[in-house]
Parts: sequence; structure tokens; C-alpha cells
Amino acid sequence: MLSQDVYPTRTPKSAAILARQDPIVYGRKSSEPQVTRLNATQRAAYEQDGFLLMPDLFDKNEVEFLFDAMQHMREDFTNAGRKEVIAEPGSGEVRSIFNVHRLNDIFANLVRDPRVLNVAREILGSEVYIHQSRINYKPGFNGKEFYWHSDFETWHSEDGMPAMRALSCSILLTDNSEANGPLMVIPGSHQHYVSCMGETPDENYKKSLKKQEVGVPDEILLRYLADMGGIKSCTGKAGSVIFFDCNTMHGSNSNISPFPRSNVFFVYNSIDNQLQSPINGLVPRPEFVAAREGIQPLSPEPLDVD
Repeated sequence: MLSQDVYPTRTPKSAAILARQDPIVYGRKSSEPQVTRLNATQRAAYEQDGFLLMPDLFDKNEVEFLFDAMQHMREDFTNAGRKEVIAEPGSGEVRSIFNVHRLNDIFANLVRDPRVLNVAREILGSEVYIHQSRINYKPGFNGKEFYWHSDFETWHSEDGMPAMRALSCSILLTDNSEANGPLMVIPGSHQHYVSCMGETPDENYKKSLKKQEVGVPDEILLRYLADMGGIKSCTGKAGSVIFFDCNTMHGSNSNISPFPRSNVFFVYNSIDNQLQSPINGLVPRPEFVAAREGIQPLSPEPLDVD
């Protein structure tokens, strides 16, 4: 059980907005090897805004290779009855596949690619492991929205993640435009922790991975954050990568365009920030959603497309 919780949430009485208690960009100990991937401007932008878009990090051949792997996974897992597959509400199309870094050798290789791994190691100031991985497909015409939320609020309450020492990495495998429901973020929102109302039901993940209804921020507090920071759509060409802090408020609109929006999504967590017991006596979410077993630091390994 987490002691002296500075990030309370899922309370029955009221929502609240609290100051962040953790660093955003962590420093490594002087005795540890320094990992540098970002320049000073990029580091400052991430610290200020809570996210960083890096265009064209992967080239055309790499994108095609990863896109094919993603499509093969969808073909293999559709109608397979796998627990890792989350269907779109209503249509039944594949919305997400979880745990892809353990289910697919290509994505197991991708999480180690220095272009993404070393950004995570640099920002988090430590060795890292994968807390969660997934492919988000968001098909054309009927891909549903992801409502506003802070990932850390869920990971803290339902997984027992102690501190804000994790980040998300979204690798764009299709073009993400204003038309097909790109990631939207509220710049600067990572500085504020939004505590949510409502008790978490048992096995909440079975509903929340399709449509989040618990751990949803109060609308007045969302308006406050958006009035301060605005809203930024993270659009980019396939091969671009978005890194964002675990506490950045984000979401995306539904996709009624004909063009799918598919990204592979990794959550890097500090090796010093491993999961404890969830708060409020909740049963931990399953391994395919929140990793607890066999945790080892990731070592860099370039993507192999041969």
C-alpha cells in the first residue's frame, strides 16, 4: 500500500486540483552514465509543455515494416478471443491490442531502439522498463474518441505507480491529421494533478479500456487547465514520435474520416518507480495492462528491418 499518498483520487466527496510533487525531467546520479538524445531546446520544451513531437524519427522503409507488423497482428488477433484485444464500442472492430512488446518480436525490438529508449532514459534519469504497450488502431469512419484523462491518475490509483516518473511514447504508423482524431494535449497541465471523484468498481479496466467513465476529470478543472495552456493537436507524418509526461492531460476526438489513425504506444517507467499495491484496496490490473513480472532494464538495440 502506498504510504503518505500525495496524489489522492477516486474520492466520494469532491474533485480537486493539486500541485505536482515530482520532477518532470530527472537528473542521473553523477556516478551513472549520462544518456543524451535531446538538445537543450527540446528538453526545455518537454519540461514546460509536458510533451515533445519529434518529426520523421523513423524513415519510410521502417514505417512500412512496422505498419505491416501492426496489420498482421490485427489479422491474427481479430476474432481470436484474446484478452489483450480491446474492441471498439458498437462496431466491434479492433480498438487496441495490449502487451505487444511481449507478443511480437518486432515490437520487442522497437521498444529498445535508441531513438526512443534513450529519450525515456534521459528524461526519467534512470534505466527504464515497459509498464504498458499497445497498438491503437482507431479505424476510419467509426473509431471512437479517447476522453480527456491523465494516465498517471489511473496508473497511480489502479496500478499503484508511486510517482510521476513515467512517460508515454506514441510512434505514428499512419499520418495523424486534424481530420482523423489525433492526440490532443493541454500544454502545462502536467504541472497539476487532477484528483477525480467516484469509487473504482472491480475489474474497471474491462470497461475503461473501451470507454473511460471512472477517473474522468471534472469539467470545471479541465476548463481551468485549457484556459491556462490551450489545446494542442499533435499532428504529424508517419514516422514521427510524440513523447508526453505521464500526468499530461490528453485525449482525442472520434475518427469519422475515411483515414485510419494507427499508432504504436509504449509506456516507459523508471526502474526505480515499480508498481506497489493499488490504493483503496483494489485488486491489481492484469499483467497485460500493467507489468509487474520479470522487470528488467531495457538495453539499447537498433531496429532490425532485414
